Amino acid sequence: MPVIRMEFLIHAPQQICFDAARSIDLHMESTARTRERAIAGVTSGLIQLGESVTWEAVHFGIKQNLTAKITEMKEPRYFVDEMVAGAFKRFRHEHEFIPLEQSQTRMLDTFDYTSPFGLLGKIVDRLILEKYMTDFLRTRNEYIKSVAEAQAKDIR
Repeated sequence: MPVIRMEFLIHAPQQICFDAARSIDLHMESTARTRERAIAGVTSGLIQLGESVTWEAVHFGIKQNLTAKITEMKEPRYFVDEMVAGAFKRFRHEHEFIPLEQSQTRMLDTFDYTSPFGLLGKIVDRLILEKYMTDFLRTRNEYIKSVAEAQAKDIR
């Protein structure tokens, strides 16, 4: 059961970072290489507590769907999305935004998941999936950082 943790320093206020991370439109932009798109539930704008989104994407050459629901939210500090249906056995994805001095925000991202298929899933995690997910999340978080910083620069 891998847990992927990342931390980013973003030169933007907490609210901008929080909104960027829960933007359906920004998510689709940041995952263009996997052709991820929202096909059901909330399909644009900012997702809210109790709402869900179904993503269609191509991973490892296979088109697949995944539905996630926002199960916790304390705006603008924290939100959690959890898988409702999809390829994983389960996942919990925590997003935390800690305000710092000079309109900066520390973004903490924790992705805790279990692959399906028992022992085989654990082997695939070690050989392929954990690195794939780490790279996927890093690319997405770097995109969130760049968009948030550009938005903050525009309002200065």
